[in-house]
Amino acid sequence: MFMLKRGLLSGLRTTWTLSKVIFPITLFVTILGYTPVLDWLATFIAPLMNVIGLSGEAAIPLVIGNALNLYAGIGAILSLDLTVKEVFILAIMLSFSHNLFIESAVAAKVGLRISIILAVRIGLALVSAFIINLVWQGGGEQAVYGFSSGSEAAVVGAESTGWLSIIGEGVTAGLMGILQLALIVIPLMMIVQIMREKNWLKLIATSLSPLTKLIGVEKNTSITLASGLSIGLAYGAGVMIDAVKEDKVKKKDLYIVFIFLVACHAVVEDTLVFLILGIPVWPLLLIRLAAALLLTIVISRVWNQYDRKRMKQPDESYVH
Repeated sequence: MFMLKRGLLSGLRTTWTLSKVIFPITLFVTILGYTPVLDWLATFIAPLMNVIGLSGEAAIPLVIGNALNLYAGIGAILSLDLTVKEVFILAIMLSFSHNLFIESAVAAKVGLRISIILAVRIGLALVSAFIINLVWQGGGEQAVYGFSSGSEAAVVGAESTGWLSIIGEGVTAGLMGILQLALIVIPLMMIVQIMREKNWLKLIATSLSPLTKLIGVEKNTSITLASGLSIGLAYGAGVMIDAVKEDKVKKKDLYIVFIFLVACHAVVEDTLVFLILGIPVWPLLLIRLAAALLLTIVISRVWNQYDRKRMKQPDESYVH
C-alpha cells in the first residue's frame, strides 16, 4: 500500500513537472498553426528539397510534423500527391525528427543540451534522406495510401477563426495533453515504484544488458532505455527523469542513451502508424535501429577513448 502511495506521489510530481513544459508549448504551437509562420518556413526550405529527392510541397508535412507531431505530419502527407519514393523519404525523416518542441524540452528537463539533441535528430533526418535518394533509383510511381486519403492534414491558416477561439483551442489541447500524460505517467510510475522496491527492475536490466553493453553504457540506464523504446520520449519522460535521479545515471551514459532513443523510440507505435501511407514499415524500423546503434556505438567509443587519453595526461600543475 505504501509502495503505491509513493508511486502515486512520484507520478503526480512528474506530471506537474512535465505539464509546465507541455502546456505552454502546446498552446504556442496551436496558435502558431493559425498564422502564416509554418507556410513561410515551408516556402523557405522548399528549394532544399530537390537535394534529398523531394518536391517543394513536401516541405509542408516536414514543417508540420516537426512543429506539431507525427500524426499531423502524416495527415499532411495524405493530402498531397507524392511518389512512393517521396513518401518513404518523408516517413524516414519524420520518424527521426518530429514533435521537436516538446521532445527537446523533455531532453532539457533530463539535463541535456537541446542543441545537441536537435542536431542529432535533424542531422539523422537529412543524412538518411540524402542517402536513400542517392541509392534508391526506383519508387517513381504514384503513392497509393493505405487506409484513407484526402483532407486529413493539419490546417494552417487563420481563416476567419477569432483569436479568442484559437486560444481556447490551444488551452483545450494543452489540458488534454496533460490529462493524457497523467493517465499514462501516474500508473506507470506506480508500477515502476513497485518494480523498484521488489527488485524486479534487475530483471529488466539483465534482459537489456546486451544492448547496454553494445552501446557502451552501464546497466543502470536500462529503465530509461526500456521506457523510451516502448512508449517514446514524451510519455516516457516521467520514467526517464525519475530513473536518472534514482539510478544515478552518469552524464555520458545519459547522452548516449538519449541519442539512441531520439533515433529509435516508441518503436511499435511510431512504426505501425506509417502503415496508413501504404509503405513497407520493416525497412523503416531497420533503418532507425541501424542508425541508432551505429551512431551510439561510434560516439561511445570516441567518448571513452577521449576519457582514457585525458586520464593519462599528467597534471599540468606539477609541470615546471
